[in-house]
Amino acid sequence: MSSLPSSTPVDILAIAAHRDDVEQTCGGTLLKAAKRGQRTGILDLTQGEMGTRGTAEDRAREADDAAKILGVSWRRALDLPDGRVENTWENRLKVASVIRETRPQVIILPYWKGRHPDHYTASVLGYEACFLSGLGKLDPKKALSSQPVDVDEQKSDFASRTSELAPHRPFKIIYATLYYDVRPPFVVDISEQFEEKFASIMAYKSQFSDQEAGKDLFPAHDEIHTRVEAMARFYGMLGGVTYAEPFLQKEVGLVDDLLAIPVKSI
Repeated sequence: MSSLPSSTPVDILAIAAHRDDVEQTCGGTLLKAAKRGQRTGILDLTQGEMGTRGTAEDRAREADDAAKILGVSWRRALDLPDGRVENTWENRLKVASVIRETRPQVIILPYWKGRHPDHYTASVLGYEACFLSGLGKLDPKKALSSQPVDVDEQKSDFASRTSELAPHRPFKIIYATLYYDVRPPFVVDISEQFEEKFASIMAYKSQFSDQEAGKDLFPAHDEIHTRVEAMARFYGMLGGVTYAEPFLQKEVGLVDDLLAIPVKSI
């Protein structure tokens, strides 16, 4: 899925290692933004070929279905090896090229700690790509030409395409923290979007239907809604709403009006 022309920017771009990560961690937030008329995008770093369940082709079809549910304007999957997402120069250039192409004002990354190495590596990789994307003198074609001589045709096409993109650096980077036990400094109310968020997760039938493969790793189908709802209710409780998704920012927030700060203290 890539329904917007490359010249049309998105407002918010969520970057994650695997298809279905975004749906679980910030799908409700993207849906809420889309319903406000904001353009949203998803960049999946891998094809999902190493998943216990399903194939990369299954995940691609399911990702398109999920994106439609969330009202996503743009979605693409890179070719980083699933289970071996690495923060290399070449991978940073690949992600930076997408940032230059989509020109988001806000980037959502995974939290920089977690169980899965792909998740926390995607966080650092994404941050460093945001920095590179804003360097006016960075020419990906020249940068890749400094790599070993066996640069293949795909890399050459990538370099040619990205050399034509103007530098861009997002204004805000936030981190979706659902995959790690950390107290979030803010949450987004997704009370009205929860059921559609859940539907986008269940679009991944290859992952969440009952089957022998991975039955010790995945919850039974009947338990999934209970688990997803419990997490959303927990973070909603912290923000004084029914359902919410948790986020973190590294920088200090700015308050202009003390009377307008939401969430009561006692």
